[in-house]
Amino acid sequence: MILMKDIVREGHPALRKKAEPVSFPLSNEERKLGEDLLEYVKNSQEPDLAEKYSLRPGIGLAAPQVNASVQMFALHIPEDNGKTISFIAVNPKIVSHSVEKTYLTSGEGCLSVDRNIEGYVPRYARITVKAYDLDGNEFKKRLKGLPAIAFQHELDHLNGIMFFDHISKDSPFQAIPDAVPFERA
Repeated sequence: MILMKDIVREGHPALRKKAEPVSFPLSNEERKLGEDLLEYVKNSQEPDLAEKYSLRPGIGLAAPQVNASVQMFALHIPEDNGKTISFIAVNPKIVSHSVEKTYLTSGEGCLSVDRNIEGYVPRYARITVKAYDLDGNEFKKRLKGLPAIAFQHELDHLNGIMFFDHISKDSPFQAIPDAVPFERA
């Protein structure tokens, strides 16, 4: 089980390294890594488990955040409609995206960043993504809103990019052209 002590923090070299693609079939270690990433985000959203194990709540976790430089991440996002978007993405890619941008009005956070960094992070409002599951089956998803923002945040981790790299240094809250703000419930 992944705990907060297993998550590397800002400044760790793994967070700035481009992750390597994963080949199939996955090794037992790679499969367990994917399952553990998803287990962390699920557990972190359960108040009792989060308190018991001192887990900071998160909706996504990428392999480089646990010092594994492979292209894999997990997302677990409860949505307003009562459904939950929950999956492990191996070798993920964005295959198309909207011209329209979005950003979280509250700003983004990260389990690898222990400080509050204010500012708008421009993201594509809608994306079509392609990835593989742990069994090597390719899947495609169309994402918008928070799932689209979270996917792009985690994909950045696989490319050595931190969310705050996207924030304007001179004017963190400057208007983003062609962007519709996203309010998190």
